[in-house]
Amino acid sequence: MDDTRIATLGGSRAASLGDIEAMAIAAYADLPQEFRSLCGEIRFIVADFPEEDVIEEMELETEFDILGLFEGRPVGDLGVPVTGEMTNRILLYRRPILDFWAENDETLEAIVRHVLIHEIGHHFGLSDADMEDLERQAD
Repeated sequence: MDDTRIATLGGSRAASLGDIEAMAIAAYADLPQEFRSLCGEIRFIVADFPEEDVIEEMELETEFDILGLFEGRPVGDLGVPVTGEMTNRILLYRRPILDFWAENDETLEAIVRHVLIHEIGHHFGLSDADMEDLERQAD
């Protein structure tokens, strides 16, 4: 990824879908191999915003209220595969991520990494409360 293509807050161009995807792939590649092997097959998808059904189902006030989403069955629930079941996937929402980035001091790469790891936590069956507890313990 060409760093000159990624805009800073004062830049003229925001990160594209492809830029965010490249950041997510790099963040995933930086995770320990042992951890990645436990993840199994996961697809990463970057979209500008969540689909309307996600907004309604999660009772979001706006499409900016979610940075990412895990869709599928957590690893612990996989057991026997279900015919026709789609591969687990993690969606990253570009516009809400960029909005969050504009309002915080973190780098865009750090935010993408955090969202990706958070959604992988859901892949392993962790709740938001579980992950908040783990983050507090790590600090």
